[in-house]
Amino acid sequence: MSNEFRICDECRMTNVKTLMPKLKKLDPAADIKMGCQSYCGIGYKKSFCIVNGKHVTALSEEELLEKVEKAVQRAARRQASTTSS
Repeated sequence: MSNEFRICDECRMTNVKTLMPKLKKLDPAADIKMGCQSYCGIGYKKSFCIVNGKHVTALSEEELLEKVEKAVQRAARRQASTTSS
């Protein structure tokens, strides 16, 4: 199962030009969907990314990437535990 990242290219706190390459570096095989995510209130004040259906928010892009990486690691552990059972 590959990861899915959804980001908004219209929100004030999202810099797609810098965030997109960092997400691709984090997981080159991930499906990255860009467009309005209908979270304008959050996107006005915080950086956010929807990772495998879960919302991840942070005050800065660097903090967001750290949280996204943790979410990806959790998803990988969950996937590994279901396949080994």
